[in-house]
Amino acid sequence: MEAGVNPGEPATAGRPRVGVAGGSGYTGRELLAILAGHGGVEVAWATSRSEVGVPTAVPGVHLTDRGPDALDVDLLFLCLPHGAAVTWMEAARAQGVRAIDLTSDHRPGSGREDGVEYGMADLARERIQAASQVANPGCYPTGVILALRPLLDEDLIESGTPITIAAASGVTGAGRSPRRDLLFAEVSANYRAYGLGNDHRHLREMRAWLPGLPLLFVPHLLPAARGILETITVGMREGVDAARVREVWQARYADSPTVRILADGSPELRAVVDSDALILSAHDNAGFEAPTLTLVVAFDNLGKGAAGQAVHNMNLMLGFDAGQGLRCR
Repeated sequence: MEAGVNPGEPATAGRPRVGVAGGSGYTGRELLAILAGHGGVEVAWATSRSEVGVPTAVPGVHLTDRGPDALDVDLLFLCLPHGAAVTWMEAARAQGVRAIDLTSDHRPGSGREDGVEYGMADLARERIQAASQVANPGCYPTGVILALRPLLDEDLIESGTPITIAAASGVTGAGRSPRRDLLFAEVSANYRAYGLGNDHRHLREMRAWLPGLPLLFVPHLLPAARGILETITVGMREGVDAARVREVWQARYADSPTVRILADGSPELRAVVDSDALILSAHDNAGFEAPTLTLVVAFDNLGKGAAGQAVHNMNLMLGFDAGQGLRCR
């Protein structure tokens, strides 16, 4: 089975075959839409328990109720409800099929992360290229880790100072299953915090990749369909200002097909919605004895926060150009 192709060539027989387990949820549908325009892989099948026979964004591919017994693909995407991916991942391992799990089932802190690479594509390129199984990061951790990890590696963050993260997401981040608290009348013209108490499940991923940093994470629900905006307040070592942070980001993400750094201004959701881009900005604050910066991160929870990052990981695993098929502007 072919491991990679020249970027930009049209799909033909013999290209790597991929399967999507869970093609009817928001993330699965977004993934299929990206794969439809990728040009380098063949989508062999996509599954759904509730919408069998429904056409997908990939021409000729309809949702099926097939199981994991005979995968017959080169790479498997798991866009299932949390807790449902374990059986499929075990089947992929037994059949020698590469797999990317978009659920939380194999992320750091799950107890099942052994042998599974954490798919932070912009920070672990070589490890992902060599991996056979990848846990796609959660949406909230994607922005927090990409903002803070380069600064941690350069020892720019003041130790012991609490780092506050106010993160707001559109309602598609909660999935497609009906819930009363996500009805239009509950969300429209409203804005609320949730998951209070600093024990949100995504903190396990953040702490695994940002060891030693005291993180205070407060998620919020936006009255919008999609998009994430994260505002991070962090104390820095003496002499570190926003310009220095931007320099570090520019050096770290110089080869990234998805990460952009603003020299002026702050990112907005409308710049990233329906794309796979992530935008960073850094800002100095007056009135503090020690340097205290505000970092702002914007990206689409279904794009860079889920399906776009999964395709980025697929590109690395199958030998494509890292940015092939990604929607970045």
